[in-house]
Amino acid sequence: MTTKPKTLTEQVAQQLQDAIRQGTYPVGTKLPTGKQLSETYGVSQAVIREVTERLRSQGLIDSRQGAGVTVRACTPSSGFQVPVGQDAADLASVYELRLDLESTAAALAAVRHTDEDIRVLSDILGKLETNLYHAENGVEFDTAFHAAIARATHNRYYADLLQYLNLQIRQVVQAARTNTLRHEGLAAQVHQEHVAVFNAIKARDPLLARAASLSHLLRASARLGLTLPGRDIITGAIAPTRA
Repeated sequence: MTTKPKTLTEQVAQQLQDAIRQGTYPVGTKLPTGKQLSETYGVSQAVIREVTERLRSQGLIDSRQGAGVTVRACTPSSGFQVPVGQDAADLASVYELRLDLESTAAALAAVRHTDEDIRVLSDILGKLETNLYHAENGVEFDTAFHAAIARATHNRYYADLLQYLNLQIRQVVQAARTNTLRHEGLAAQVHQEHVAVFNAIKARDPLLARAASLSHLLRASARLGLTLPGRDIITGAIAPTRA
């Protein structure tokens, strides 16, 4: 039986995890910047972002906007973890989780958002539009848009859970945007789905925000050819089973 070779992200993640365990980066200290780590390990900053998301999902590090990345533990957490994968079943599972999590977050954001939340969302949306056809930047701003909606709920656990799932979400967003760029005009269509979610949140319409978020995620999963058993393909509702 042959062993599947490790990806570059997996290799660097293991090296950085070893460095944390060996005390190179003690608990409570900050990791070097993404640029510094990319130079240390000889990889792109995109790879370093994936590495840090992987270590964050294992409970080894934590990050806050503007505060850098802090080492939280020297051994991975034994708690709940979502496996990292790129096959159809894994992607479908993450999309199903996003359906309920992010649609509710959008509805709450519509009710609870501040003017600053709307400014941040609008700024990210503008950058996303500018980078519609830029593969790497598109993934960054797409992921940032969904994270900003979670923060606009003003329930820290929505934001924390979405950050905890950031690596998995980044992977499904990357798969979705890669697929989008293969089809002419699709990137603009997807952008309008994001605009619809934003407009509903800004209008303080929680029902419309939830519906727009569900529609966006269901369309994204359909574009990837994913199957969500027991889910209505239009509304995302759990369909009753028949005996």
